[in-house]
Amino acid sequence: MILTAGFVLLFVALVVLLWNVLTQVEEKATVRASLRQLEGYEVANVRDQELLKPVTERAVQPLLESLLTLGKRFTPIGYIEKTRTQFSTLGYTGTQAWDRFMAVRVVLRVLVVPWLFFVFVLLRPPGLLAIALAGLGAALLAKAPDVVLGRRVEARQKEIRIKLPEVLDLLVISVEAGLGFEQALDRCVAAVPGALTEEFSRMLGEVRAGASRIDAMRNMEKRCNVPELRSFVLAIIQADTFGVSIGRVLRSQAEEMRVKRKQLAEEQAAKAPVKMLIPMVFCVFPALFVVVLGPAILNIMDAFKGT
Repeated sequence: MILTAGFVLLFVALVVLLWNVLTQVEEKATVRASLRQLEGYEVANVRDQELLKPVTERAVQPLLESLLTLGKRFTPIGYIEKTRTQFSTLGYTGTQAWDRFMAVRVVLRVLVVPWLFFVFVLLRPPGLLAIALAGLGAALLAKAPDVVLGRRVEARQKEIRIKLPEVLDLLVISVEAGLGFEQALDRCVAAVPGALTEEFSRMLGEVRAGASRIDAMRNMEKRCNVPELRSFVLAIIQADTFGVSIGRVLRSQAEEMRVKRKQLAEEQAAKAPVKMLIPMVFCVFPALFVVVLGPAILNIMDAFKGT
């Protein structure tokens, strides 16, 4: 009874202490928010000036910068350029997403050591199972960010490849209705949301910022790295260079992209039987053999026992 009462009193004391701490934190946050809204307010104390900043800027940002510096120091330059290009393909214009990726990559690689300690010291599975668990966990922690990033890049490129014929059809209709090429692109951006129209919007932004249309389209092609989009960009550049009708080029490109999309679907359908072969061999056939040959094997065993 006394022990129970002691636990209850301890719990109440912890709750009261936590309530006081949270109340003070909330009051300080309210005061800091009020001070930020005052124009021309100056804080003489350096510590108070630092406390006026958000928590993310005071705590998270320095940690992120330290991890980023560590990641750059032990990362090849070619890999850095490759990942920057991949983030550009995903549509990230700034460096914040890439910085977070490098920080997460460093943290996961550091966690390899605790994982090995957990497997070999704490868990201690028998035999080769320990080596398999350690290797699998280390590989996942080391390669997971690169695999996830590569999958996202492939998904975005696939979306661009699939959406391109539809967007080209809309471009053909808009240009033949009397709109200019850039106005037709604006119409497509407003009507068809997706990765492709985001790249078109970014390309139009570069043109309006002062870049030439050829340079902006080449930059878009390099960011996306899609063969079909590269063919479209080259056709538009040639039409601008030689004075060919944009509408005629767009119509021929739309027909070609539809044919390529059909061929891509046929290619995926042709790969399906080969991909189905592995689960059939390792999952379906063993069960089928057990059902079909199991009774025959039992009968043969009984016949040999009888003799």
